[in-house]
Amino acid sequence: MKICGRDLKVQGRLLKIGQIDGEGFEFVQDPEAAIESIRSLGARVDLFTFMQKVTETSPKYSYPMEWGNFAALQISTFENWWKHQVDGKTRNMVRRAEKKGLLVREVPFDHNLVRGIWELYNECPIRQGRPFPHYGKDIETVRQMSATFLETSVFLGAFLDDTLIGFAKLTCDASQTQAGIMHILSMVEHRDKAPTNALIAQAVRTCDERAIPYLVYSTFTYGKKRKDSLSDFKERNGFHRVNVPRYFVPLTRFGWIALRLGLHRGFLNQLPEPLVTKLRNLRSEWYSRKPHSQAEAL
Repeated sequence: MKICGRDLKVQGRLLKIGQIDGEGFEFVQDPEAAIESIRSLGARVDLFTFMQKVTETSPKYSYPMEWGNFAALQISTFENWWKHQVDGKTRNMVRRAEKKGLLVREVPFDHNLVRGIWELYNECPIRQGRPFPHYGKDIETVRQMSATFLETSVFLGAFLDDTLIGFAKLTCDASQTQAGIMHILSMVEHRDKAPTNALIAQAVRTCDERAIPYLVYSTFTYGKKRKDSLSDFKERNGFHRVNVPRYFVPLTRFGWIALRLGLHRGFLNQLPEPLVTKLRNLRSEWYSRKPHSQAEAL
């Protein structure tokens, strides 16, 4: 299904929530036109949700709204980032990558890159205390996954000799205001070489060279989740939380009821955060004890 020339993604079994595919990398330019387009589809969509860009921190529309967030890094020059936006530990990690012989560069989307990404995905089944969703996928599936938004994306590869040990995919919005890190991953085996830090540094260079003022690394926090090792990593690399409006537009009577009851936030967000934290810790402990599991550490 398409709305205003973009794919519409609908999720949920009971409550059907629609949003443009690739949200956070693409943005709704005309909400009224998008809503009318959804109504004309004839398919059931209870809620339509969309968010504003990282530069648009004040509400622009009168639809029901909650605050979402980005992990955003404002970029003037690479030199400024290196000297003033990161700490000594981060600079030392980037230097370590260089001393270990790591080379990070932009790479074309071709068979060699796809095969390297496939090998990264299949290195270990457990990452950051949970099953890694791309483990076990065949190379053709990986190619199709990686081929999205090719016209607006830049791929970065971290190489040790000729072996790809990490990669990042940066996807720019239509206005070239922000580049989002759609995916970044490194080999657990080579984490001592700090490939993820080196990829972030190259991403900053890439934005500097293209005069893109913001680099976005997904969200800073999810729901009620407290800061964790990933948000700490983002902060050490100069990213900060930027709150932006997220809108929820009810399109059915059930959508109105679900919005008022907070059902759009999901089951876990209805639970107290201390309980959710305990459940996450139990999950991580369970997977860490399973045979052949490895946990990725940034």
